Amino acid sequence: MVKYKSKSLFKLILTLCFIFSCFCWAGEQEPQYDNLSFGIPGKADTIINRPGYALGYIEQHEQAAWVIYIMTAAEATTKVVKRTNKFRSDPEIPTGSATAADYRRSGYDRGHLAPAADMAFSGQTMADSFFYSNMSPQKPAFNRGIWKELEALVRDFAITEGKIVVVTGPILPKEPRITIGPNKVTVPTHYYKVIYDLTPPQKMIAFILPNEGSNKALQEFAVTVDTVEKVTGLDFFSKVPKEQQKYLESSFSIKAWQGL
Repeated sequence: MVKYKSKSLFKLILTLCFIFSCFCWAGEQEPQYDNLSFGIPGKADTIINRPGYALGYIEQHEQAAWVIYIMTAAEATTKVVKRTNKFRSDPEIPTGSATAADYRRSGYDRGHLAPAADMAFSGQTMADSFFYSNMSPQKPAFNRGIWKELEALVRDFAITEGKIVVVTGPILPKEPRITIGPNKVTVPTHYYKVIYDLTPPQKMIAFILPNEGSNKALQEFAVTVDTVEKVTGLDFFSKVPKEQQKYLESSFSIKAWQGL
C-alpha cells in the first residue's frame, strides 16, 4: 500500500508541474504592448493596455485621464483601414464606460483622445479607438478645428522624427462641474497633449488648449511638460532617468519642431 500511495503522489506532482508549466508558458505568450514602457502617467480606476494605446480610466469622470501610445513614421503613414465610426461601450471597464446615450443630443462631440487617424495602421487598432473609454466631450468647434489641426501636426512629427511618444487627455477638475448624459460624463474645460521625440537629439513639447474653437496658431498653446504635470497632477515618463527628465521636461524649442 505504501508503494501504491507513493506512485499516486508522484503522478499528482507530475500533473501539477505540467499544469503549472502550461500556465507559465501561456503567460509568457500573452502580448506585451510597449505603450507603458516609459512609465504609467498616473493612478486610475482601470488601466488598459491595448495594441494601439494604453489608457487610465477615471470612473468619477467617465473618461480617461490619460491615453498614451508610441507612434512611428511607418504607423503614421500606413492606412490599412478607413475610419469606422463604430462607437461602442468598453467591455474592459468593470464599472461600465460612458455610452452613446451620454453624448446623444448633448451638444458635444465624442472627441477621440487617441485619434482614429493615428490608429489606421490595423483593423484592430482602428476598432479599439472607438471605445467610449477613449472619448471625451468636446465642443464641435474645438474637436473639428484646432484639436484636429494639432492631431495632424503630431502625425507629421512622427513622420519627421521617426518615433515619438504621445500622451493626451482632458484636464479634469477634482469635482465634476458640467456633465452630460445619464452617466454624468464630465465636460473638461481644457485638454493637453504631450510629445516626446525618441530620435536623438531627444526633445519634448506639450500643449494645453481650452475646449473651444480658436483661430490662434498652435504654437501659442505650447508649454513645457512640467507645466502639464503641475496642472494635471500626472507624472509623465517616470522611467526616463531623472536628470534626463528634468532637462527635457523643463523647456522646449518651437524651432526644433518642424511644421510648428
